Amino acid sequence: MMDACLSSSRFIAFFDECGDHSLVKVDRDFPLFLLCTVVVERETYAKQIVPAVADLKMRYFAHEGINLHSRDIRKAEGPYTILQNATIRERFLGDLSSLIAAMPFTLFTTAIKKIPYAARYGDGARNPYDVALEYSFERVLHFMEAHGEENLPVIAEARGKQEDDSLKASFYHLMSDGTYYNDSKRFQKLRCPISFRRKHDNICGIQLADLCAYPTARHILNPSGSNRVFDIVKEHFYSSGRVYGLKEFPK
Repeated sequence: MMDACLSSSRFIAFFDECGDHSLVKVDRDFPLFLLCTVVVERETYAKQIVPAVADLKMRYFAHEGINLHSRDIRKAEGPYTILQNATIRERFLGDLSSLIAAMPFTLFTTAIKKIPYAARYGDGARNPYDVALEYSFERVLHFMEAHGEENLPVIAEARGKQEDDSLKASFYHLMSDGTYYNDSKRFQKLRCPISFRRKHDNICGIQLADLCAYPTARHILNPSGSNRVFDIVKEHFYSSGRVYGLKEFPK
């Protein structure tokens, strides 16, 4: 059953993070932890998204093995030193923005504002990663129920064995026990095997989550600032009735 879930589900999910989840040492310039989850139809992913991303890469690089990594793009580092040329940078960023705008995917993002979160809960504060995971997948649960689907393979970027094992335990605890607002019976109907892939595996869905995460974080840290990429990204947030795909906590 698990293999069938992995290979024939209607949807597939990818997530990536932005910022660290430590509450001990908080970066005052980036006091945020953000978890970004992309959900896309498997057939769409295979036939549209993967080829479109490969096509973009082949227009600018010698091969498609380049990772679309937000930080490297912003800093024009690694393979993105070509972006130090202003003309190439403008053209590449325009093509990348158009690609994100055109891709058919649904976005679920939770941002934990670490300073007010730690101030509110003190020693009782939970790991921001666990909190973000719960809020995000409460919304993913709503999405899956709305579509009448139960199988959702989840792919995350590997961060190291200890961290991956910790996340896996938190994830399956969530799927087994539910949350304060969504009881265990609802979550237990979902079959969400989680797997981890290294950056060199070049997974398009994880790269897409990474590209959406940073502009969303920037928007939360500076809502009134100019943020053209977020204006594109926000069109992908899940929205159904009172359920919205972007969650800020504490608000």
